[in-house]
Amino acid sequence: MVKLDDITVTKGIVKEYMEDLLDYTDMDVAIGGGGPSGIVAGYYLAKAGYKVALFERKLSIGGGMWGGGMMFNKVVVQEEGKRILDEFGIRSKEYEEGYYIVDSIESTSTLTSKATQAGLKIFNLMSIEDVLIRENGINGVVLNWSSVEMAGLHIDPLTMRSKALIDATGHPTEVTKIVTEKLGRKIKTQTGTVMGEGSMWADRAEGNILKNVTEIYPGLYVTGMAANAVHGSPRMGPIFGGMLLSGEYVAKKVAKDLENRE
Repeated sequence: MVKLDDITVTKGIVKEYMEDLLDYTDMDVAIGGGGPSGIVAGYYLAKAGYKVALFERKLSIGGGMWGGGMMFNKVVVQEEGKRILDEFGIRSKEYEEGYYIVDSIESTSTLTSKATQAGLKIFNLMSIEDVLIRENGINGVVLNWSSVEMAGLHIDPLTMRSKALIDATGHPTEVTKIVTEKLGRKIKTQTGTVMGEGSMWADRAEGNILKNVTEIYPGLYVTGMAANAVHGSPRMGPIFGGMLLSGEYVAKKVAKDLENRE
């Protein structure tokens, strides 16, 4: 057995992480939020050959999917979303016609694994505290460690450039609120602002979600629960077909828009 040296371990971690960080100071797409819609979006974009990074403020990736419904670690995916489960190799069981039960732990871990293997780069414990905004719209993200934010420390952030930014932060719509509240910009909703999510109504929420996946400001897209919250649609609860489908849909939309710019 090789004699282990603690300093070699440290050097390996620091060197490899810093190389990744430097590499992603310029990228095609940045994603804020590591729930299922953000992960799926990153998977499809990376699979299509785009350089894409996802920034998650928490230690774990997967958003609310880990907890299932009220800490029962099962979730539901309707018929339309089952093909994405199948593509990722996530096992499902038909409970009633059109309703598939999925283990939330298997789902979250498999989504994360397959997405990173496809080329998505995930930076956890990082918060998007601001955006790079120029005359043509959003040009990147302004980042800080989540622990800095939690401790209330005055530490200046760093920036990374991207051609597009996806808000997948779920119910809080954190990235979009930077644009509307901090920068005072109007977005493409009925009110020009974040309209806020309605009470739970799974059928209405799932039915609206793909319609709500839009470019709400030049270079800024919304997906998942963030899309419904921005446009004033209801929340859907522990049914995740719309999350998966919206991630796929926003990836296609962003890819098409990037192609048209070139």
